[in-house]
Amino acid sequence: MALFPSLPPEAHLSDVFQHFPDNAGPLMVYLEGILRAEGEFSIGERELIAAYVSGLNACTFCYGSHRVYSEVFGIARGVVDALLVDIDTAPVTQNLKPVMRYVKKLTVLPSKMVQGDADAVFEAGWSEAALYEAVQVCAAFNLMNRIVEGVGVTFDYDQHDEVRRELRNRRQHSYLDFGRRLGVIPPEDESLNV
Repeated sequence: MALFPSLPPEAHLSDVFQHFPDNAGPLMVYLEGILRAEGEFSIGERELIAAYVSGLNACTFCYGSHRVYSEVFGIARGVVDALLVDIDTAPVTQNLKPVMRYVKKLTVLPSKMVQGDADAVFEAGWSEAALYEAVQVCAAFNLMNRIVEGVGVTFDYDQHDEVRRELRNRRQHSYLDFGRRLGVIPPEDESLNV
């Protein structure tokens, strides 16, 4: 149930952004940059991090949507669920496991981050740029999870097979296009293309 009376009972994030559009556009530009631009991690791996962080935060909406997007962009079904059970036994590459441990600790114990956490990621072969990319995705989804939970977005992709199927059929997903569809990014502003 939405916590804001102006939102529908089973609110979706699009309802929030359409009702409160003032800062939604810059947020969509930022998400496009960290999730869709060229990077050290594949788009699927970044979506995996987004879904994992959202699962750690028990944010049903973000977990459901980004779990589907991780699959659309090449992550096998069930990987996010397996990570939430046990990183060590999850079916991800060995070099990705320290990254997932890092974002888990950054999500649940951020004040306890130490050099050894970063060193484990570097020893697995990742660069500082890669770790910063993972930190940005982690931070963005801690933010998004708070927005979603703070207003009471209750849309659950697991309860809407047709919408989940629609997401799975997308081979492209742009946050800029999403913002344009919602009217929070001007359609004519090509300078925003990341």
